[in-house]
Amino acid sequence: MAVEARADRSPYRALLDALPQRTRSVEAAGVRTAVFEYGAPEVPPLVLVHGFRGDHHGLEPIAAHLPGMRVIAPDLPGFGDSAPLPVASIDGYADWLRALVATEAPGAVVLGHSFGSIVVAHAAATGLDAARIVLVNPIATPALSGPNRLGSLLALGYYRAAAALPERAGLALLGAPPIVRGMSAFMAKTRDPLLRSWIHGQHDRYFSRYASRQSVLEAFDASIRHTVGEVAGRVRQPVQLIAADRDDITPLAEQHRLRSRFPDARLAVLRGTGHLVHYEQPREAAAVIRRFLAEAGR
Repeated sequence: MAVEARADRSPYRALLDALPQRTRSVEAAGVRTAVFEYGAPEVPPLVLVHGFRGDHHGLEPIAAHLPGMRVIAPDLPGFGDSAPLPVASIDGYADWLRALVATEAPGAVVLGHSFGSIVVAHAAATGLDAARIVLVNPIATPALSGPNRLGSLLALGYYRAAAALPERAGLALLGAPPIVRGMSAFMAKTRDPLLRSWIHGQHDRYFSRYASRQSVLEAFDASIRHTVGEVAGRVRQPVQLIAADRDDITPLAEQHRLRSRFPDARLAVLRGTGHLVHYEQPREAAAVIRRFLAEAGR
């Protein structure tokens, strides 16, 4: 029991608890959005956009390693405590993010992880008021035509089945513990048993906090039909890519190709981790972010 209790406790909790924290609800593009802030309110902000089926909790470890900064972490529409978009298309997410940043953090540095990287890139390509862009585990390859095509089609069938079933059965399928744990085990690369256990606990706790089955299906459809690469050439801000050498979602070779598609981008590769950089190596990711911001004197 002692081991389980320790595993359930965040290894980054002490760092996070040392930061001032604020929570509020705002309207962005007509969507009620839950916003969570960490750090000093008087300094320039860094906006963190989480990935598919997560919420702001997933990026808290990165926020915990950025003391002295102001971090704003919204829940994506339809996830966590935020209301859903009328239609969860990639254009809808980009419109929402542009509106949120314009009212809450104009000129901010904006970071996106995984699906959040697609949202941030599409927003940046269409007028996002951001000084710099950071993309962690960016989605560089089309899910429906790349090496993971079969897995993506199976996952699409899974989400469509969950949306088509009667509500009780559909919700049970979406939150089925073997599926959630299987996804978590597939992505986690750490060999630390306590960290691995904590990661599984995070997915168990937050992977099913969504507004509706339909919003999940629409968000998944957007996540597999779009990439960062399709708009990279239109992103004018300086970009920092943070990739991982064991990422099963986007091969490292594709991350190098992605970097070349941006007018102004650099790539940092973290070793020994995969698609969960924000859980497994937040300290290393935060160090890359600080170096990138130092380039602009921030």
